[in-house]
Amino acid sequence: MELEILSAKNSKPYGKVKVPSATTPIGDLRVLIHRSLKQTPDANRQSLRLDVKGKSLKDTDTLESLSLRTGDKVYIKDLGPQIGWKTVFLAEYAGPLIVYLIFYFRPELVYGKAASLPISLTTHIAAGCYTVHYVKRLLETIFVHRFSHATMPLRNLFKNCTYYWGFTAYVSYHVNHPQFTSPCMCTVWAALGAFALCELGNFSVHIALRNLRPPGTKVRKIPVPDGNPLTQLFNLVSCPNYTYEIGAWVSFSVLTSCLAAYLFAFAGAFQMTVWALAKHRNYKKEFKDYPRQRRSIFPFVL
Repeated sequence: MELEILSAKNSKPYGKVKVPSATTPIGDLRVLIHRSLKQTPDANRQSLRLDVKGKSLKDTDTLESLSLRTGDKVYIKDLGPQIGWKTVFLAEYAGPLIVYLIFYFRPELVYGKAASLPISLTTHIAAGCYTVHYVKRLLETIFVHRFSHATMPLRNLFKNCTYYWGFTAYVSYHVNHPQFTSPCMCTVWAALGAFALCELGNFSVHIALRNLRPPGTKVRKIPVPDGNPLTQLFNLVSCPNYTYEIGAWVSFSVLTSCLAAYLFAFAGAFQMTVWALAKHRNYKKEFKDYPRQRRSIFPFVL
């Protein structure tokens, strides 16, 4: 099979590519295009589509499933400079850890002489929670997560780091402030227990998702609970990792009774809800036998 490759920007032809089989997936086609036509963008920068303004084709789609025939046209959109997913995750998670601990360990750099005042037990607990969360995130990035895509646009690095680092500075400034006022300790201990449960739940779901995909593959399966009782939330929602994540940050907000923390929890919940709705739609579209009783992120509600 021979396909004509063109630029989606100006319809300029790059040339023609011979494809060995109609069962070739789009992910392999991107690699083949760059190997055969050196003037094309690197495979990781390519977004292939059937029309100039058409939707990007999935890496798992095959030429046969797309009804492509010899002589058909495939358009390339250049996604621009790329960076590895793991690199972005490490940067966006290491930053908050460093920023928060600067406010915690060196408050005199921020608050001046007022930093000599004693701080509450809740401030120490909050620092521990923040540290545990982002150390967990870093370790999961290194040892647990299996990414379906190798890279993302470089601009995402600056956008993501601005969000995580900026919100961390905002939250840590208030929680570590010498005039920070702790809620009652009954509230603190209850919120700490909820935070720990949600962190364990989030980790458990990430392990379950990792085990769905064999190493080195892009296999997709319907997520189901495993032997860990904290994964039973899969019976109710498609993205329990997001549910637990929101629960953790709401618990942190209750623990500190800090408006900045509540704003961070709300912003994160909004973004994760958007992601969860999209994943839920994709699951239902991809798997005809997908469980009907599941919601996207909040059990019985959404």
